[in-house]
Amino acid sequence: MARPMRPSPRRLKKKKKKSPAASSVLSPAPEPVSPDPEPEPASTPSTPAVPSKKERKALKKQKAKEKQKDEMDDVDKALAELSLKYPDLKQQLASTSVPASSPATARSLASLLSVSLSHLDSEAELRKFFGSKVISAAKGSSSSGSSRQSAAQRSNLTRPKPTWWPAQLREGLSVRLLTEEEVEDNLRRHSRQPLHGEKIWTVEYSKKYRAVTFDFMRTVLSGDPEGFWQVLRILPYHADTLLQLSEVYHHREEHSTAADYVDRSLFTYERAFVGAFNFTNGANRLDFDHVENRPFYLALHRQVTDLQRRGCVRTAFEFARLLYALDPWTDPHGTLLHLDYLAIKAGMSQWLIDLWDLFQPDVEKESQDGKSIYTRRIVPNILPGIAYARALALFVREEGSGSKVPCVTFRAPALSDEAQIHEQSTQALEYAIRTFPSVVPLLADKADISLSGDIRGHPALRIQTDRSWLVSDSQSILHLLSHLYATRSASLWKPAARASWFAKAVSAVLPSLPTSSPAAPKTFAGRFDSPSLAYSIYRHVLVNEAACRSLLPFLPSAVRDARHLACDPLPPPTRGNEYDGEFFRGVEDMLAARPRSRRQEARLLERLVPDAAFRAQLVGFWDAQPVIQQRFPGGIVQFAQWAGQMGEEDLEDLFLALGAMADHMPPQQGEGGMPGGMPGGEIMVDFVDPEDLEDVEDAPHPPAVPRPAAAVNEDEGDEDEDGDEDEDEEEVAPLPVRFLRSVIGRFWGGGGNTANEESSDEEDHQLRDAGGVD
Repeated sequence: MARPMRPSPRRLKKKKKKSPAASSVLSPAPEPVSPDPEPEPASTPSTPAVPSKKERKALKKQKAKEKQKDEMDDVDKALAELSLKYPDLKQQLASTSVPASSPATARSLASLLSVSLSHLDSEAELRKFFGSKVISAAKGSSSSGSSRQSAAQRSNLTRPKPTWWPAQLREGLSVRLLTEEEVEDNLRRHSRQPLHGEKIWTVEYSKKYRAVTFDFMRTVLSGDPEGFWQVLRILPYHADTLLQLSEVYHHREEHSTAADYVDRSLFTYERAFVGAFNFTNGANRLDFDHVENRPFYLALHRQVTDLQRRGCVRTAFEFARLLYALDPWTDPHGTLLHLDYLAIKAGMSQWLIDLWDLFQPDVEKESQDGKSIYTRRIVPNILPGIAYARALALFVREEGSGSKVPCVTFRAPALSDEAQIHEQSTQALEYAIRTFPSVVPLLADKADISLSGDIRGHPALRIQTDRSWLVSDSQSILHLLSHLYATRSASLWKPAARASWFAKAVSAVLPSLPTSSPAAPKTFAGRFDSPSLAYSIYRHVLVNEAACRSLLPFLPSAVRDARHLACDPLPPPTRGNEYDGEFFRGVEDMLAARPRSRRQEARLLERLVPDAAFRAQLVGFWDAQPVIQQRFPGGIVQFAQWAGQMGEEDLEDLFLALGAMADHMPPQQGEGGMPGGMPGGEIMVDFVDPEDLEDVEDAPHPPAVPRPAAAVNEDEGDEDEDGDEDEDEEEVAPLPVRFLRSVIGRFWGGGGNTANEESSDEEDHQLRDAGGVD
């Protein structure tokens, strides 16, 4: 037994090196170990002195904590000394960019704001109402042309039509993530704290897109709507121009055409949203302070209003949720003012309840101590429409359940079954009435709900029709929102059960209402007394001016009297840039025609019109029409791109006008007649002269564009430019020229043989027969 006991003394000596520290910290450790009645030599005394593996780890952690505590004490002492010398240091340290919201809240909000792609299809919703056969028949009768759809024209936001222009890459738009400096600058402008899990993006314009935007703004300021077609000839997918034309057709009450141009503008931006930017996940934001992003906001807002007009409320809700998710804290287009109605109408009541519950703890905390991470942000719970809509959403849910919903509070069991079922919704409605009594008389009038004279005459329920008797901007906005909710959501309160429930709740709350006109709640006034968030409400009214004209007296005179552009209604006071001289510095004038070599023009025309026979006919038509050559200094390619997108009726009016003008144009000396009886010559005239042709006054025609200052010799330097042509060659796609082919064949009936200019009359006659109507 002596040999096995030899290692023990050596292990004890090694452990004795750590015994001072172990004995000082682990002095009570030997007490739990009771000595065995049968002692074992040399093994029993060593057991209490050896710390276990867990104890050694605990020792290391305790030493590390003590060391860190000592270091923190030194830091705290240093900070305390510095705070005495520099009082502002503490405030600056408190305002550092540390996310103020919790990850759980961020995930819940992103889940509520995530967009369902399947519900962005208005045609799918219409099929549920009318059936697939009806929708397909209506679509087939209104559409024409080829039904092919390339991969570049696939979209989640729209349904690209065969009559649309071919999609060419991104059309000069790209998207990028804001840098840390830009994010901090954004937070500083809005006086906000950062939130967890948010990414802020912005769209950027290429030099060409910026130059076309400059020409667009010049056209807007000139007041000539025909200039918009000229801009689209350069860049067919220019979002600002498409939205401006949509507004023109909207005022003409051509709603179908207006909606088509809104779809094209959405399609324009969607092609730029590639890579990490995902507009459906609810966590990506688009900075409204950048002017490049504002056309997308405007397009979505107009899409929401048009879908409501068409009765597609579920699709309208989904587009509104997308618009709200892009910037829920400023809500620059007042999307919540649509969602309080659409959530109930589209059957998304639970979504509205969940959104309210997410923010309610922070709102209650702000009401008590005035502190909240959402102080400088719009939250749904402070709006009167959302408060009433939430009560109605609870009522709808309770009706569907048919049983009592669990409540936080408890009432006496003497209530009727109906009162017990609707207890939670009644509490929510009474809260809404106490907080926003200004909605009560307006909603009762719009929904035909009968209220007693005592209720009608209560001072807290006085109706305001303008801001003249209101002392603050927040009060004006409160009454404006009361009118807006009552007008839009009155139909939701008209059913007898809901009307009766509303009247009972008003009678129950009446004794607790103030005896004078109440002021706006603090959580409401603290936000809308500042212009940054107030402009969101004003902008909503201006975009929906036709439906909200009666609400304009609630707007400040500075907003009403200011000059507004339909392409950028009421720019935000916190804007980082806008369409001004600084934005357009260094861009070139894209409307000035760029001379091409003959070889470049031939290559582009071959790609635009692959059919060789019709291409020869088109060249012959171009050579025979000096009037058109004057109007299109960009050459036959510019004319083909423009005419290829016109409808058949518009082309017929154009050629009728050309034929009529040919009668007023004397033939030029030394030049023979052209096919179709139209003389040659270099005479600058318009397509349509209103004085000469009153019957074709509405024919589409672009305004005249001046020729380049110096004429270009097309034959000169063709061989030298071969190396540069491939680099500068434009991206073009084949044109839908079916209408153009048909109209040229009917009205002109001739063609040109570009390969041999001295062809015989017989060859020319054969070519003319081959290039007729298909």
